[in-house]
Amino acid sequence: MRPATPNRTLLHTALQLDAATSGVMGVLLVLAAGTLADPLGLPEPLLRGAGLVLLPFALAVAHAGTRRVVPRQAALAILTVNLLWVVGSAALLVGLAPSPSPLGFAFVVVQALTVLGFAEAQWIGLRRSSRMAAA
Repeated sequence: MRPATPNRTLLHTALQLDAATSGVMGVLLVLAAGTLADPLGLPEPLLRGAGLVLLPFALAVAHAGTRRVVPRQAALAILTVNLLWVVGSAALLVGLAPSPSPLGFAFVVVQALTVLGFAEAQWIGLRRSSRMAAA
């Protein structure tokens, strides 16, 4: 009997990296929200709340990313949440929330671009998976 081989599609890889990054960021924001609030110029409850949102999201993404076949609806839901996160980050920067410090601005931009990159990789991976299933 051959051992199972890990999934190595782009979609699986994008989901697994997204899960790991979201989990690390969630833990950081939950544990260090008070320390990060002043230098980032962002309210502690906003940072801690974002961390608390990221933790279950990371678990759900990790679960999807370890499935032999990623359910299309799960991948689309994760992609949608990622895009909403980017929109929320942009809203934060255009003044719909407290104005961040320059370091906070850079922090929000970098994390939003990272999430956008995951969303793009997930979209491409999802399209490739759909083509492979149709073939």
